[in-house]
Amino acid sequence: MAAKLPEAWRPALAAHGVWDDLVRLAERAAVTPDTAPAPERLFRALDLVPPAAVRAVILGQDPYPTPGHADGLCFSVRPGVAPPRSLRNIFREMETDLGLAPAAHGNLESWARQGVLLLNTVLSVRLGDANSHARWGWQKVTDGIIRTVADLPQPVAFLLWGKSAEAKTALIGPGRHLVLTAAHPSPLSARRGFFGCRHFSKANDWLAAEGAGRIDWRLP
Repeated sequence: MAAKLPEAWRPALAAHGVWDDLVRLAERAAVTPDTAPAPERLFRALDLVPPAAVRAVILGQDPYPTPGHADGLCFSVRPGVAPPRSLRNIFREMETDLGLAPAAHGNLESWARQGVLLLNTVLSVRLGDANSHARWGWQKVTDGIIRTVADLPQPVAFLLWGKSAEAKTALIGPGRHLVLTAAHPSPLSARRGFFGCRHFSKANDWLAAEGAGRIDWRLP
């Protein structure tokens, strides 16, 4: 199996009863043709952000189905790939919220390096067919990931974009963490509640108040 399993997450995911499911789905993705992202990037979001480093979670639906786009981080694309429309809408909201000019690229790895877990509710997709792996059972695994983050001792800002992400609010529960919900930044829904949500400044203000420091949303 070519997938790089996120060993730092293994104890918590095993405790939530989903580690074996994660391994099974990684094996299935590795042998299923026309699956994105590439197996070695399937768990990149978890590889870049171990549990102890999580400061924020951005939760989307599933990877980009366009060939060459999905890179294992939700909404992110590989260097050299033009930002897709959903990501351009994210940049538009960042400009309104933070005054940041849209980036020339769509690689969001610098966010992950600061503790932003860029997660989708479904971690793989068939090329050309959005949400096509929704019935594989990924939601059980990602629910376990969300519960793991909700159990962490540090404050975490959850940015839940779209209906499939918003449905996970109950897994987080009230209390220690910040939960922000908005429409998906897709061109089909961005005008119905994503534009104007100001999630970037709200997350930073809350993290700063909690003593966790602000995230630099600029892309180098």
